[in-house]
Amino acid sequence: MTTLIQRTLQVSFRHQVFFTRGVFQKRNPLLREVLSDGHPSASRKVLVILDEALSLAQPRLTSSIEAYFASTPIPCDLVCPPVVIEGGERTKNSYFHVSEIQSLVDRYHIDRHSYILAIGGGALLDMVGLAAATAHRGVRHVRLPTTTLAQNDSGVGVKNGINAFGKKNFIGSFTPPFAVINDFLLLKSCPPRDRRAGYAEAVKVALIRDRLFFEWLELQSARLKRFAPGPMEELIRRCAELHLNHIATSGDPFEFGSARPLDFGHWSAHKLEQLSDYRLRHGEAVAIGIALDVLYSRRRGYLETGDCDRVLSLLEALGFDLFSPELLHQDSVGVSTLLRGLEEFREHLGGELTITLLQGIGRGFEVHEIQHEAMLAAIQELVARRDRTRRTLAGKGKRRSPGS
Repeated sequence: MTTLIQRTLQVSFRHQVFFTRGVFQKRNPLLREVLSDGHPSASRKVLVILDEALSLAQPRLTSSIEAYFASTPIPCDLVCPPVVIEGGERTKNSYFHVSEIQSLVDRYHIDRHSYILAIGGGALLDMVGLAAATAHRGVRHVRLPTTTLAQNDSGVGVKNGINAFGKKNFIGSFTPPFAVINDFLLLKSCPPRDRRAGYAEAVKVALIRDRLFFEWLELQSARLKRFAPGPMEELIRRCAELHLNHIATSGDPFEFGSARPLDFGHWSAHKLEQLSDYRLRHGEAVAIGIALDVLYSRRRGYLETGDCDRVLSLLEALGFDLFSPELLHQDSVGVSTLLRGLEEFREHLGGELTITLLQGIGRGFEVHEIQHEAMLAAIQELVARRDRTRRTLAGKGKRRSPGS
């Protein structure tokens, strides 16, 4: 005889994303308020993990952090000086740094009501988030993203992870951070390449969710390319809001199903990152992935040519190169290596393959099959576009040369 006891468990999460300037300035109360969590008399331990590239670019930041905690009127104990760890994709390519942080949690007796404060780019936040989610089965994790992409996309999500077995984010967890604090001043030392990379995620979410936002990006593209602070901050706020809305209202925040509309353009982007040995930034690979899926959508008759051209033109206007040699990689029998990313994407999700494509700007939809010949033709279109751009630039160079 079989019997069953079944109950439905509902767990409520508060997901809060703050926007500020000068989070470690003594007169800014935001971080103190976040860490007190409505209980200003309770003592809290804080472990700070700092991105190495950021600490080098802003050498006074470490002392500013220490001074902030030394002067705060609430009992927050900075258990040790900020721990500097390498950022970028290298930090996600082994479990070493996760173990390093967990050992610090043990050494300084960080408990579930203490905080791990991670300051850095998306890769560092992913890795620290995994360490925080697994130590004591969950230590409070506060993210301070320091790149455009981390502030408007990865840092406001609920995913943590590291790479393994040649696959991106193979090991990870779904654990919402205790809070996200976007400090626009932390972007001031961000290299141009990393400022631009986050724009791709804004284009992505506009294409599948918000036509008006896409049109705003078109209008502001020249100023965004120059990294004008006003448009950049508005892009970050709106993009973060759209991502947060999806997480909170889609009905599948922990991705139990097979559909991931926010991964539009990502099946190929993840593979391109891997094939380039992470020479390509995530946002740069996403820009190429968007271009590829937009061209495919047009070839399959889903998307009008005019809308397709607008998307490609916007990505280029923002400063993205829509070609990478990894698009043309083949295995030993001449099969596209990139197309393996489709099966890896399906396997990562489980269930049937689900790819988001476009029916119009602001209108994404899902398909469960990709025609390889049409996708290979889309790749060749990007090759031809690259060749036309080279010829145009070469022609301009000849016209400008003395005596020509």
